[in-house]
Amino acid sequence: MDAAVPRETEMAEVRNVAVLVGSLRKASLNRQLANALAALATAPLKLKIVEIGALPLYDQDHEAEPPPPVQEFKQQVAASDAVLFVTPEYNRSVPGVLKNAIDHASRPYGQSAWSGKPAAVITLSPGAIGGFGANHHLRQSLVFLDMPTMAQPEAYVGNAAKLFDAQGGIAVPETREFLGQFLAAFAGWIERHARAR
Repeated sequence: MDAAVPRETEMAEVRNVAVLVGSLRKASLNRQLANALAALATAPLKLKIVEIGALPLYDQDHEAEPPPPVQEFKQQVAASDAVLFVTPEYNRSVPGVLKNAIDHASRPYGQSAWSGKPAAVITLSPGAIGGFGANHHLRQSLVFLDMPTMAQPEAYVGNAAKLFDAQGGIAVPETREFLGQFLAAFAGWIERHARAR
């Protein structure tokens, strides 16, 4: 058994994790991190980015007949076992595109795709504080959405411009080790909440 993986995850079924990236930029550092995390993830976790860029602005007038991108997005969230948010910080808060996605999948009222899904948050920034404000603003929404969100280890990744190697992997050994520990803890978190359902 890999020492980094909690005992409770042994022989666990595959856990499909929807990864939401809070930046639409093609060369986004957060997208690079999401891809690096998917490569680092070991059984039982299987990480897959769920795209949010095609979602229209949320409009309650369209709830009864949501457009196809909204329907597809909500189905992908509903089909996942857990959700990992990987996001930058904009103006000390969550990027509008990520909040828009959260709103879409939470509606109509009483039909939220988020409810009960274990979640984790990683914020990434070129600055030193690693998106602390966005991390905590996002957690406020996740509490309301009834998403049990992993508290520890907290993940504020700073100095992102120096984080990746030429192949898109994590170039800093200490950060790579920390992210592996984060994913192992998240696997355990998902299993605990899966058993509680």
